[in-house]
Amino acid sequence: MTRQLPLPFSETPSYNAEDFLAAPCNELARNWLQRPQAWTNGRMVLWGEPGCGKSFLLHLWAQKAGALITQGADLRELPASPAGPIAIDDADTVPEETALLHLLNAAAEAGQPVLLTARLPPARQVQALPDLQSRLRASLAVEITPPDDILLGALLFRLAAARQLRITAQVADFLLQRLPRTPATLREAVARLDSAALASGGKVTRGLALRTLGDLLAPDGGPDEELLSNGHSPDPSDLL
Repeated sequence: MTRQLPLPFSETPSYNAEDFLAAPCNELARNWLQRPQAWTNGRMVLWGEPGCGKSFLLHLWAQKAGALITQGADLRELPASPAGPIAIDDADTVPEETALLHLLNAAAEAGQPVLLTARLPPARQVQALPDLQSRLRASLAVEITPPDDILLGALLFRLAAARQLRITAQVADFLLQRLPRTPATLREAVARLDSAALASGGKVTRGLALRTLGDLLAPDGGPDEELLSNGHSPDPSDLL
């Protein structure tokens, strides 16, 4: 069998409404996004763990509201007064707090809503500028909670399909039982499995997952791991 060399590439996020996975963990956020007029002081902070869908929801809201999207890491110097709604992704990575404070003040004066995303709620963030801290803490803060089993399973198959990677239901169950329950980990796992499958010219099996994701998978002490750790190959039928 001819082996394929895995080609390095960077995933370009796709923020299409039909691709978003609505679930109970993001229902509260989705409801509040429909009512920017009710946001406290015209601002809302969406927060949650990496990969939970904060950026996806921010982009969907920005598309609908006609908002200008700014990456927090790119926000420097004093921005111009906003002519429309503002969306700031990863606002907790802003390198110049003065720029963010100025933008929040300018948006308030112009009567424009501001949507921000962050890993932590404002009450648990630390800012050097007291005025910025007070502005953020005086904003509506909505958490996107950890996903449930149904959403994680759907996300796993969607990530695999995006890479044209076939994962059986048995392997999917194995991964979902053993991987940390975060979307970010699922993305990392699928990316690794894709590269490994391309390099080996084979399919995704439990054995491939054990060899490729050993540092991510929670141990269960089963015979498969003991054989693999000793350099032996279990019966293929046990690793499907």
